[in-house]
Amino acid sequence: MSQDTARIEAVMRAAPVIPVLIVEDPKTAVPMAEALVRGGLPAIEITLRTPRALEAIKAVADHVEGAIPGAGTVLDAGQYEASVKAGAKFIVSPGATPKLLDAAANFDIPLLPGAATASEVMALIERGYLRLKFFPAEQAGGAAYLKSLSSPLAQVKFCPTGGISLDKAPTYLALPNVLCVGGSWIADAASIAAGDWAGIEARAREAAALPR
Repeated sequence: MSQDTARIEAVMRAAPVIPVLIVEDPKTAVPMAEALVRGGLPAIEITLRTPRALEAIKAVADHVEGAIPGAGTVLDAGQYEASVKAGAKFIVSPGATPKLLDAAANFDIPLLPGAATASEVMALIERGYLRLKFFPAEQAGGAAYLKSLSSPLAQVKFCPTGGISLDKAPTYLALPNVLCVGGSWIADAASIAAGDWAGIEARAREAAALPR
């Protein structure tokens, strides 16, 4: 089954930035997500890098109106299924494997798979995927590299993620093949742990105002 392009594009177009989050304590997930939504960033990627990440996704899905919770760093079919059951509305992976793409075909929740080379992008096109994550963005060649893909692979649009800051985001967002960027600067682990909801909301508003 090919990607549900319309649904994943709607997530990508919800705001210029998708926050990429590491949440240690699920109790912080709801106030964190509420701050992001108030700031204008409804699509929220909670990565499966902590033992209780699925609980955090469920808390956001169940209790934060206006949020579009997603699961990031999804690596296999088991994590995909668990993320869907927790309430994730989109799934993000750092790369793509045949088994992961096969798993995605079994669920109604769309996948945003990662790619870093022209060959990887072409392989995903063959599987019907036209909306991708460019990862790791800065380390893989940055905005200049991604721009070079826009002509030969014009049908593909990206969410670059990895090493992107508020200062670097506008360069990516100006590219013809970029719909949004992913970034951790808006709500880093320290800000979440400290309960700095006002700071997170302020950075979210700043990110939501970025032109694209």
